[in-house]
Amino acid sequence: MFVTGMQKILNYIGGQHTEPLTGRYLQNINPAEGKPYSLVPDSDATDVQQAVEAAQQAFNAWATMPPEKRCAILLRIADLIDRNTEQLALAESTDQGKPLKLARAVDIPRASLNMRFFATAAIHFASEAHITGSEAVNYTLRTPVGVVGCISPWNLPLYLFTWKIAPALAAGCTVVAKPSELTPMTAYLFSKLCTEAGLPHGVLNIVHGLGPKAGQAIVEHPGIPAISFTGGTATGKKIAATAAPMFKKLSLELGGKNPNIVFADCDFDLAVRTSIQAAFSNQGEICLCGSRIFVERSLYQKFTDAFVQQTRGLTVGDPLDEQTRIGALVSEAHLNKVLGYIDLARQEGGTILTGGKQVRPGGRCAHGYFVEPTVISGLSETCRTNQEEIFGPVVTIIPFDSEEEALHMANSTPYGLSATVWTTNLTRAHRVAAQIHSGIIWINCWLFRDLRTPFGGMKQSGVGREGGWEALRFFTEARNVCVKL
Repeated sequence: MFVTGMQKILNYIGGQHTEPLTGRYLQNINPAEGKPYSLVPDSDATDVQQAVEAAQQAFNAWATMPPEKRCAILLRIADLIDRNTEQLALAESTDQGKPLKLARAVDIPRASLNMRFFATAAIHFASEAHITGSEAVNYTLRTPVGVVGCISPWNLPLYLFTWKIAPALAAGCTVVAKPSELTPMTAYLFSKLCTEAGLPHGVLNIVHGLGPKAGQAIVEHPGIPAISFTGGTATGKKIAATAAPMFKKLSLELGGKNPNIVFADCDFDLAVRTSIQAAFSNQGEICLCGSRIFVERSLYQKFTDAFVQQTRGLTVGDPLDEQTRIGALVSEAHLNKVLGYIDLARQEGGTILTGGKQVRPGGRCAHGYFVEPTVISGLSETCRTNQEEIFGPVVTIIPFDSEEEALHMANSTPYGLSATVWTTNLTRAHRVAAQIHSGIIWINCWLFRDLRTPFGGMKQSGVGREGGWEALRFFTEARNVCVKL
């Protein structure tokens, strides 16, 4: 299914793979090699219009299809993801630069799980009814909102693409989706699986291209009443500015600058090992990464020494090598951004405890976009390095003297996506969790997800909630029906 070389990725509109109407294409860069390997449609509003029309034509039949039949189709798609795990993982590793081992073990299985969870959730969905004495019964009808726009990011390409479209399709909506132009291959391959699974034409439409052109056309289209977006906070603000005056439903999952609070009574080995994972998984290109580590002063030196030692043991190199732990950053522009923040940390008085430099692994990866995992100390919580999202393999470590100080520093950024707390004191764990301004708080773990629970951020980390029933509700309109007895 997946081949290397300058193949053309195509849009998926009305069940057909089509070239962009303009005939223009963008280069898709393999970040591990620093050179193009495929072409991506440079779509614009005309392609989006075609996709919306196809979705509108398919909507009534899909929305009125019995949930059990929708469920069966989505489960077939999940089965096909499982059968094609190796090809999809290779495509994702090639597109994004992540280790193939990580894509195979996490990203692709979670994409399948997304499809399975929402497929089955659709047939178990329940509504509410209220008995008003002996006078009336009020019940809530939930109907699909219509054609929805789903815009997904580059860091977890297929995982977050399915995270958005699965609940939309399960709820009975038809979809116009745009994956990131930096990582389009898995969405393209996914569209082929949809055809193989028998997804009706026009139910899912995928338009590839740039955010300011194709993405903006989706957001501003009057025929799309709901937008689900995952990406940067600056882009989220632009989407909100467009969509709010049009009274569109919005779900925005945005950036993070997540605290990782380590108390002296933690399970030390587990805290260090998992904090390494939280800091550097996927090259730190996960919005949930714990990039600010606050350690109780009595444990600070021991923790820092162990953390730095284990960081130095992480292998940076070819994503296709099974020993690689840190792959390539997604693009040259992002590489320069991350290196720029490391330079900023030095200017702000930080000490680079390990890392801090670009890596050139050699061989086919001699011109790839690799950075050493970097640990920085000596910075205040208010400096730019600790306030702005870097989205790379860069973490800071700061000591604290009290629970109150840890909370103050944890809550000091404009973001509020996730947080992690390490302590064996159950009372403290609950007390601290209740005071952290984040949408999800992990106690003695990281990235543990139950798809039944709502997911999203506070402050500038987003609005709305994804996951579980919240996602299905987002893609529906609630109507109250009052029956007089």
